[in-house]
Amino acid sequence: MKDSLRRFKAEIFQGLAHPTRIAIVEALRIGELPAGRLIDQLELEQANASQHLSVLRAKKIVVNRKVGNQVFYSLRDPVLIDVLDILRRYFSSQLTDTVNMLEEMGPEETARKSATPPKMRRKAGRRARNTTGRT
Repeated sequence: MKDSLRRFKAEIFQGLAHPTRIAIVEALRIGELPAGRLIDQLELEQANASQHLSVLRAKKIVVNRKVGNQVFYSLRDPVLIDVLDILRRYFSSQLTDTVNMLEEMGPEETARKSATPPKMRRKAGRRARNTTGRT
């Protein structure tokens, strides 16, 4: 894969690297929306929405057009929704794997591990390593 294509992909993922920007893209799934409706629908502050929309425009993820005093936003290419849908399936798959592992561990082992604070588990692990002759 050429470096320019990797840079392009990185730019897109940088543009999507915030939950609010992903929410905006997902809201635009249905088509073009005025900025005011996006702000209301996502319950955003105007200044915050403006910053995120600016990033999405700069990364060429959304396009806008002005009609009178309203600005309308739409996805530059709706295929991006397919990418987000694939990521949702990936998340679901990872979550399913984790649930399966927890079920395999059984309730006693799961309860024992969750009852021990993480800091204590790290210390216990260090003590176990030290008793095996390693320092």
